[in-house]
Amino acid sequence: MIFPLFRRSPRRDTISGLYGTIVAQARLPSFYRDYSVPDTLNGRFELIVLHLVLVIDRLNANPASRDLGQAIFDHFCRDMDDNLREIGVGDLRVPKEMRRMGEAFYGRAQAYGEALAASDSRALAQAVARNIYGGSVHQGAAARLAAYVREAVRELGAQEQAGLTAGTLRLPDPAAVPAGSG
Repeated sequence: MIFPLFRRSPRRDTISGLYGTIVAQARLPSFYRDYSVPDTLNGRFELIVLHLVLVIDRLNANPASRDLGQAIFDHFCRDMDDNLREIGVGDLRVPKEMRRMGEAFYGRAQAYGEALAASDSRALAQAVARNIYGGSVHQGAAARLAAYVREAVRELGAQEQAGLTAGTLRLPDPAAVPAGSG
């Protein structure tokens, strides 16, 4: 009777699987090598947030999966809290850093959402340049990353809802996006 308490729920496995795919995608060497994303804590954080925004936006497009999007965001927050503590951020500073990360997420979500909705492709490249690169990047890198983002949105949109809610997530290979695209 006690053993069911120790079994992982399928829902928790789904959330962990989706979040794990987001993190694995953000860690692909191609982003740092070919797209010139800074291989720093901030650079990695920004790529995780970018992918998290895209996946949550896709899940929120269907009312039946909005709670899954929220659960993935909650998982992200727990992961960031754990990472802050692991790198030595003190207990008193963790809440401030978490608030800063939450504000960053919501700011990026708004900026990327508005840029993706704009008919001008330059808006997305500018949002990427400002957020991922801190404004200091060759425009070709930002334009290529913007093209990758549009491809990721297309691929996420083409995925079956049942697959997503079961934990199957496909994101494009960043190395396959041509360098001159945008």
